[in-house]
Amino acid sequence: MNAMSPSEFAERVLEMAGPDAEFKPTATYDPDGDCIEFLISDDDFYAERLDGLVTVYYSRETNEIVGSLIKGVSAFCKRILKHCPGFAIEVRDGPVYLSLLYRAQLWTESYADTIKVKTYRKLIEVAEQSGVETTMPGLT
Repeated sequence: MNAMSPSEFAERVLEMAGPDAEFKPTATYDPDGDCIEFLISDDDFYAERLDGLVTVYYSRETNEIVGSLIKGVSAFCKRILKHCPGFAIEVRDGPVYLSLLYRAQLWTESYADTIKVKTYRKLIEVAEQSGVETTMPGLT
């Protein structure tokens, strides 16, 4: 058996990988970081902190929202439960629509900054259009 050169090996691996798969929007809960990363595009992006909960990802090419990072998910949900106990009915172990989390933040915070409100509204719209769900930690 002849040994392959590094370039031959790389070519073989790429052949085995098959054609590029179409990107699908995703939302993943990371229990170690207690965060949810949401991506609707594989565009190169930059991040801007919106508030203590959400960092928004914007496409470098179009400046449109392409995702977000929600940090401190468990603490956020516990805080929301104090104000809205019925939230536990919507958020439990299992799939959750991200738009619900963005709405909950809007319902419980007073934003004098209309840009933040517009950004949350856009996040809700993008999340609903993508139909992406994620799992959440148990709240009960």
